[in-house]
Amino acid sequence: MIDATGNPGKILVLGGSSEIGLAIATEYLSHAPAEVVLAGRGDDPRATSSVELMEAAGASGVRWVDFDATAFTTHAEVLGSAWEGGDVDVAIVAFGLLGDAEELWQDQAKAVEIAQVNYTGAVSVGVLLGQRMAQQGYGQIIAMSSAAGEVVRRSNFVYGSTKAGLDGFYRNLGQALEPAGVKVLVIRPGQVRTRMSAGVKEAPLTVNKEDVAKLAVNAARDGKTLIWAPPLFQLVMMVLKHIPGPIFRKLPI
Repeated sequence: MIDATGNPGKILVLGGSSEIGLAIATEYLSHAPAEVVLAGRGDDPRATSSVELMEAAGASGVRWVDFDATAFTTHAEVLGSAWEGGDVDVAIVAFGLLGDAEELWQDQAKAVEIAQVNYTGAVSVGVLLGQRMAQQGYGQIIAMSSAAGEVVRRSNFVYGSTKAGLDGFYRNLGQALEPAGVKVLVIRPGQVRTRMSAGVKEAPLTVNKEDVAKLAVNAARDGKTLIWAPPLFQLVMMVLKHIPGPIFRKLPI
C-alpha cells in the first residue's frame, strides 16, 4: 500500500536498467524503504549493477524479472511475476529507444522496432497495469514521455511520433482509470543527461536524471497528471506550438 505520506511498499520499474526509472525509484527509497522489482531484458549487461544500485539505495528487497518490450504475449506473465507477494503500488514505464534520427526514417526495420518498443510495448503494459491496479483499487503509474512528442520536429520525427502516441495513450488512460482510484502521471522531459543522450549535443535546459526524479515523486504525491522537466519547458513548448509552420521548419531544432 501507499502510506499517508505517499511512500509505496512496492515499486515496479519497466525498463529495469533505465537511468531515469532507477533515479525515480531511488528518490522514493530516499524517503522510505520499499520492495523493488526491475523488469528488463534477461541479457541486459546492466542488470546486476541496477539491482545493486537499488540495494544500496535502501530497497527492502530487489528482484529482476525478464521483460522484452516487443514480446507482447509475455507481458501479462511479466506483470503477474511482479505482483507476486503483494500489490505493486507504483509502476514506472521507463523503457524506450532513441536511435539515429536520420537513419530511422530511411530504415524500415529500425523504424518498426522503435515504434514497437516505444509505443506498442508501452500501450501493452499500460493496459495490463491499468487492469491490475483497477482490480486492487489504487496505484500510481508514472510514464516517461518526452517534449519531443509534444511538438514533433523534422530533426527526430520518428522518435517524436512514438512519444506522441505514448503521451496521448497514458494521458487518457489516466482519465479512464480515475474512477477506479488509479493515478497516472505523464512526464515530458527535454534532454536528460543519461547514456541515451551521451552522443547527442547538449541542448538548452538539459537536466540531470536526479532532477527529473525529484519532480516526478513530488508531482505524484501532489496528484498531478502531467509535468515538464524542467518546468520551464512547458512555456517553451507553448511558444513552439504557436509558431507558423513555414517559420517553424526553418528553426535549428
